[in-house]
Amino acid sequence: MFYHDKRLQYPVRCPNPNPVFAKMLQQAIGGIEGEIRVCMQYFFQAMGARGPVKYRDMLMATATEELAHIEMLGHAVALNLRNAPASLQDEGAADSIVGAVMGGQSAKDTILGMMPRHLLSSGLSAMPVDSNGVAFDMSHIYASGNIVADMMANAMAEMSGRTLAVRLYNMAECEGMKDMLSFMIARDTMHQEQWLAAIEDMGGLAAATPVPNSFQDLPEQKKFAYMFMGTDRNGEPPPEGRWTSGPSIDGKDNFYAAQAEPMGEVPSLGGARPDSGAQKEQMQEAPKAAE
Repeated sequence: MFYHDKRLQYPVRCPNPNPVFAKMLQQAIGGIEGEIRVCMQYFFQAMGARGPVKYRDMLMATATEELAHIEMLGHAVALNLRNAPASLQDEGAADSIVGAVMGGQSAKDTILGMMPRHLLSSGLSAMPVDSNGVAFDMSHIYASGNIVADMMANAMAEMSGRTLAVRLYNMAECEGMKDMLSFMIARDTMHQEQWLAAIEDMGGLAAATPVPNSFQDLPEQKKFAYMFMGTDRNGEPPPEGRWTSGPSIDGKDNFYAAQAEPMGEVPSLGGARPDSGAQKEQMQEAPKAAE
């Protein structure tokens, strides 16, 4: 069950609307780094969470907060569009107020810089799409049922989201938009930290990895479990780093590096089946090379 408060989570002010910036804000709503993505990701992780209830509660609380962020950004998009020209000959874009908002651009130039569907589809309002107008299709929702894998995916999502918010902040010319984005950047900081703290709460990376840690007593080819494979064929050795020597993160072995070599055979499927619709020439299996 969810409840709604008519007030926004944080003030959204836009004294200097910019319809082109509204297009950029769409990425934070419906882009793969955006709020719809993390909101749905946390919801589905929470709905499938098994084990200690505190992890489910944390996921559900944060998913609900992300709904508030979608609401804030949607309002910000609409505010930035409120003076947008509605036609290529819109005289309003040339007056002293709106002309200043548009940076002195003509109505035609402004419209060309906008997201067309803000004019054509949404009535100058936000949409569940990215900055190119592509609808978010939920293909970037990661909910594996493994709490550590999910926490790592969540940390990455917040890292890419915070990177996007910082870029939007740097692009913004309106102080109201900068203020809103500074709040969202701060929340992205907390969310990164909380997902990593959840892993620490479960014993840290050493205890949690490899994921799933429940597989550790089952068959695994240990020879390859901590080997970094170099694949350069120009005489360059594998790149050296923390991942090529010293104790592994889980503390169970040591990293080492070696050049990758093929260990399998050349693949061959033989001739095609007569009923497969292939050419008759494909149905003749190539003779095997002499051993």
